[in-house]
Amino acid sequence: MPKTASHTLKRTLLPLALVIPIVGASVWLLQAEQPAETPAGHASEAPAARHADSPAPRVAVPPASANHRNTLSHSTPPSLGETPYAPSLAGTDIDGRLRADADGNLVIELETRDFFDYFLNTIGEVPAERALSEIEALAYGHLPERAARQAMALLDRYLSYKDEMMAMGNRNLDPARQHDPAYQLETLKTALADLKALRRQSFSGQTHEAFFGLEEAYGDYTLASLDIRQRQDLSAEAKTDLQAWHRQQLPEVIRRTETRMLAEGERHQQRQQAIASAGSAQQAGERLRALGVDEDRITDVVGYLEERERFDDRFQDYQRALASARTSGLASDEAAAQEARLLEEHFADEQTRTWARLRALDARSP
Repeated sequence: MPKTASHTLKRTLLPLALVIPIVGASVWLLQAEQPAETPAGHASEAPAARHADSPAPRVAVPPASANHRNTLSHSTPPSLGETPYAPSLAGTDIDGRLRADADGNLVIELETRDFFDYFLNTIGEVPAERALSEIEALAYGHLPERAARQAMALLDRYLSYKDEMMAMGNRNLDPARQHDPAYQLETLKTALADLKALRRQSFSGQTHEAFFGLEEAYGDYTLASLDIRQRQDLSAEAKTDLQAWHRQQLPEVIRRTETRMLAEGERHQQRQQAIASAGSAQQAGERLRALGVDEDRITDVVGYLEERERFDDRFQDYQRALASARTSGLASDEAAAQEARLLEEHFADEQTRTWARLRALDARSP
């Protein structure tokens, strides 16, 4: 299925988290609302220096007068059907695809990598040979033979890259500094630089950009943002301006998503503040309405707050009755039975009784 910006950004910096475990907390997973295709490569794919013996997938560029010949007529299917080879894939569409141009050459794009990963992620659930055979069968079953050979050569190169990337994770970190934000940032920068170098060695420039271009752009942006936040010599206003400048350097699809998520985060904070500062459920509803929240959501929020208000009133009555029972001089077993009866009298369902028990525990906590 088409690659969305959500998929792209969710994958951002995840290879770094695998290489340097302590930086996982700095990975920001964003959601996007619009699909976006990564431009396919349209230049000959020269083999990387360290893989000179491998066949080179390429995408031929037709002359301007023959643009009608560039119709993409060969592509792998969108799903594996109702009974995929791995149970975890049931009910899913294939993430990504392989496709060939009208001249029978493999199109190299982000969806090519996604297609490989969709199958490779099942290794462990099924033997590696099974996952690889599925890729091979789909490539040769739906692409021209030349494009299928190019796809399998590229897969072999991609597998070698993944092995070397995992080996990078064996580096040692300084235990005494691993919680230091400055040390974490420097480690992140080093890891990203090493990862970029490995990718340049493993792939041609065209494949490198198609597979990792958006990911690396957002990685650079994230590291720049972290660096700005740690700076002690910048005012809050300067930090805001510099982060905005770095955001403008992002590719459009990521910039649009990042901007939307920042705006949504600000709106979320405004709504939370409106609810927290309201004196009643109805006042919270009025404040949310002024912020443009839709009526269905307002109804849900107000209904929940009113339920909590009724619970608070019942809990106060329960606490008074409980205090009275505790001063009546009952034996411990009789007092426990009395508390259970009072709980059922004041709270009609198990959910509110659970709330009451938790509230009572909080009240007794020092």
